[in-house]
Amino acid sequence: MTTAANRKIRVGLQIQPQHADYATIRRTASQAEELGVDIVFNWDHFYPLYGEPEGAHFECWTMLGAWAESTSNVEIGALVTCNSYRNPELVADMARTVDHISGGRLILGIGSGWFEKDYDEYGYEFGTAGGRLDDLAESLPRIESRLAKLNPAPTRDIPVLIGGGGEKKTLKLVARHADIWHGFGDVEVAGRKVRILDQHCADVGRDPAEIERSVGVQSGPDELGKPLLDLGITTFTVGTGGPDYDLDLLKKWLAWRDAQNG
Repeated sequence: MTTAANRKIRVGLQIQPQHADYATIRRTASQAEELGVDIVFNWDHFYPLYGEPEGAHFECWTMLGAWAESTSNVEIGALVTCNSYRNPELVADMARTVDHISGGRLILGIGSGWFEKDYDEYGYEFGTAGGRLDDLAESLPRIESRLAKLNPAPTRDIPVLIGGGGEKKTLKLVARHADIWHGFGDVEVAGRKVRILDQHCADVGRDPAEIERSVGVQSGPDELGKPLLDLGITTFTVGTGGPDYDLDLLKKWLAWRDAQNG
């Protein structure tokens, strides 16, 4: 069994598919792979989250299928898929297909959704945060069930990443269903979430060390690396947006990862 103590540190890059042409996005994914990044993520939105609100933007899963062909070694995934936008069985089939295209490199990142403009413009019911989390709780077993029925089966047990920090519902879903938890926040916030996740794992009889802990980082490893690592967090993801994807912070985290991993 993999435990937090023997996990290698991993570094991800979230290429935010906004304010850029696709050739630049594809080139950035290839450059990240050449630099040695472990995971390349995008996100599942229909409009930019910052900058010009009507700016250039591309769809998540179509892009993942393209990345499955244009990359060779990195894992790929959404940080994260919005559960509201697709039928759970369809999500499972999409994930299985990209898993095969990529040769077993997909991470199935998923969350409950939150960006109201996406919902309004594309005709989805926004509802309430609690309702969207309840929908996610219903969807996860359906995704798992469909993955078990598909022919051909996935090439591996596709890792499920659940993103979010809700202490009563989201982290409980992580304890039940996820292989990876992804959160945000400073060291203090991350520490609180980790402790609550550990308690949810105890409540459902799961070894918390089975769950890889991941965070988004906006500053360098000199400030965040050791404090987050001391919490058992071993995956660190840098986000960058278009039109020019700045990889300077990513390079610092990669150098730190290599030094830590030996």
